[in-house]
Amino acid sequence: MLLTPAGMLIIYPHTYPKLPYTINDVMPISTVNYGSHGFGVGPQVPASVKTLHEFLDWAKANPALANYGSPAAGSMPHLVAALMEKTSGIPLKHIPYRGSAPGIQDLLGGQVAAFSSPMGDYLPYLGSGRLRLLAVTGTTRSRFTPDVPTYTEQGFPELNMREWTGVFMPPRTPAAVAQRASAAVRAALLQKDMIDAGLPWAFDVVGSSSPEEFARVLKADHDRWGPYVHRVGFTAES
Repeated sequence: MLLTPAGMLIIYPHTYPKLPYTINDVMPISTVNYGSHGFGVGPQVPASVKTLHEFLDWAKANPALANYGSPAAGSMPHLVAALMEKTSGIPLKHIPYRGSAPGIQDLLGGQVAAFSSPMGDYLPYLGSGRLRLLAVTGTTRSRFTPDVPTYTEQGFPELNMREWTGVFMPPRTPAAVAQRASAAVRAALLQKDMIDAGLPWAFDVVGSSSPEEFARVLKADHDRWGPYVHRVGFTAES
């Protein structure tokens, strides 16, 4: 079995020209969890900035400071913020990090103006007053931060995606085996300790998708991200 986040299958095929696999090389079994991405600002941005549009207005007025970090170049958080930049027409410099932890620390320290990252990376700091979360992805507000509006609410309807983690098997796995594996994964995810394990990361543990349902999600998300990556103009070789 393979356990992997969505980006490996729905984004990397569009950003790595020589990637040695496609979505046809795996059999979807079940989703495991879903998580939103957030866009936060730190002390470099004035406290009066409380919305995405206020941030973009500030960035337009302060081009030398107009930047944002992400956990990695080509990650979903990077591309979400890059799509916001393209839609707004206001240039923002992307600063890629090697993981969220150093980027969040630079955000808190004022070395970077903003950061785009999975929601769980912000949770330990939201009560400190050292960062402000301006937006989250998803079709609805996150239950972990119900006071934070979505990108869609703020005029960026394309940014309604959430990132899933899923379980996969080899492509020629017999259907009966795949169904049994999917049922076993779903049963495990109903356990309280599994649900609780996702809370610190702001994950909603979801194991209700059948192999057929998950295959449709995988195909739709893969096809959706191709045009997005093209719009941003990012490749792993750029």
